[in-house]
Amino acid sequence: MEVIYEDNHLIIVNKAPGEIVQGDKTGDRPLVEELKLWIKEKYAKPGNVFCGVVHRLDRPVGGLVVFAKTSKALTRMNEMFRKGEVKKTYWAITRNCPPKESDTLTHYITTTERNNKSYASVNEKKGSQKAILQYRHIASSDRYHLLEINLLTGRKHQIRVQMSAIGCPIKGDLKYGDKRSNPDGCISLLSHRIEFIHPVSGERIDITAPVPDDNLWQALTAGIKTS
Repeated sequence: MEVIYEDNHLIIVNKAPGEIVQGDKTGDRPLVEELKLWIKEKYAKPGNVFCGVVHRLDRPVGGLVVFAKTSKALTRMNEMFRKGEVKKTYWAITRNCPPKESDTLTHYITTTERNNKSYASVNEKKGSQKAILQYRHIASSDRYHLLEINLLTGRKHQIRVQMSAIGCPIKGDLKYGDKRSNPDGCISLLSHRIEFIHPVSGERIDITAPVPDDNLWQALTAGIKTS
C-alpha cells in the first residue's frame, strides 16, 4: 500500500495488484482495514477510525483507489461517482491490437455470481446493465499494445469483459480470454489517473499513478506524457 494523496477528508492509495479493497470470503485483510491502522498510528488516534470505501478495483488490478476519511466526504464522493463526475482513466496492455485506433464501446453486461464473471452482449438482455467506455491505442511493442481507457459507466469487470468482447483480452486475464497468466498472477490493467472536484474544498484533484516497475510497462510507456 502506497499513499499518493491525503488531506483531512480523502486518501488516495496506489493499490498493488493482489490487494483487496474490501473484505471478501478469502478472509485476507483488505486495504480499508490497513488504512484504518495507518491513520490510527500516524495520528495517534484513540478509539475507532473512520475510513470509507468510495469505489473498488478488482483484486488483480493495480493503481489508484479513493477512500474517504469523513462521512461527509464519503456521501459526496459516492454521489459524484453515481453522477459520473469523477473521471477515471486506465491503462491496459493487450496482446491483440484493437480493430480501431480509438472507439467508444457500448455493451450490455450481465453478471453471474456463481462464477463471479460478467458477460457482454451488443443487445440488451433481462437483468443486464448498459456499459460504455472509450479507448485509444497509444503505444505498441513487437508483441503488445498499450491502450488508454476512459470509463463512462462503472460495471463489474467492465473493462475486462468489454475489451475481451472485441478480441482484445487484457494480458494475463485468463478469466476473460487471455492465453497465459502473468508470473505474479495479476493482470496488466492499471487505474492510471483520477480527476474530480474535491467534495469539500472545491479544488480540482488530478492524481496519476506511478507506472509499474516492470520491463514491459516501462517500455510501452516510455516517452508518454499525461496531458
